[in-house]
Amino acid sequence: MGMSKRLEGKVVVVSGGTKGVGRALAENCGMEGATVIIGGRDEKAAKEALRNIRTYGSDGMFVHTDLLKVDDCRALFDRAYEKFGKIDGFFNYAGVTPVSPLDTCDEKTFDWVMDVNFKAAFFCCQQAIRYMRLNGGGSIVLTGSAHAWGGQKDRAAYACSKGVLLTLMEHIAHQYAAENIRCNYLTLGWTPTEGEVALRRSQGETEAELRKRAADILPMGRMCERNDYMEGLVYLLSDASAMMTGSVFRITAGEYI
Repeated sequence: MGMSKRLEGKVVVVSGGTKGVGRALAENCGMEGATVIIGGRDEKAAKEALRNIRTYGSDGMFVHTDLLKVDDCRALFDRAYEKFGKIDGFFNYAGVTPVSPLDTCDEKTFDWVMDVNFKAAFFCCQQAIRYMRLNGGGSIVLTGSAHAWGGQKDRAAYACSKGVLLTLMEHIAHQYAAENIRCNYLTLGWTPTEGEVALRRSQGETEAELRKRAADILPMGRMCERNDYMEGLVYLLSDASAMMTGSVFRITAGEYI
């Protein structure tokens, strides 16, 4: 084919890389020539993803990561750097989305959401920056949500966690641009990931029912699929977006919650 690979020679870390959009991106990065480090807990899924990455002629590794432990967040990047000598990209995909209305959310649920969605992201970014600055910069993509702009009534803690990621993105973009470290906020739409489908099933709704209900709500008439995000993500991680930082990048089927 002779097509150039857009992430050739780059080392990319994906937190939550064993599931949903994270796994899809891990495999796409491999296809685009990147070395991929998958952080997560599902070793079986990670090994499948790495097998696919290797069929594209790329390399990678799995680092078992419990995002509730700051030491694990740091180790994800330490091990990547030790093995591959640099870090060029970080996609912060991992997150949890439990029902958490302001008037009934308990402390345990609040802490879980903020620890996974924000605290882990904070310390992952800290470590990513630590290594990116050693090699002339890099690109960080934080996974956002339309809930960040207020959200739905039953997602208060989640909305807050995604709102504070927006602040973190702005902070990194302003403070580290001089070191060529970029950060952008990818607002994901409503996607039938494993986690979303499992949540709806627990509430008595099948995947087919979920898709139909979502299609009626979403302005563009269908849910976002994992592949809908791939071009945008590869762009954000590649040199094509070298001058882009501090941006909100929306792929939401027209949804503004």
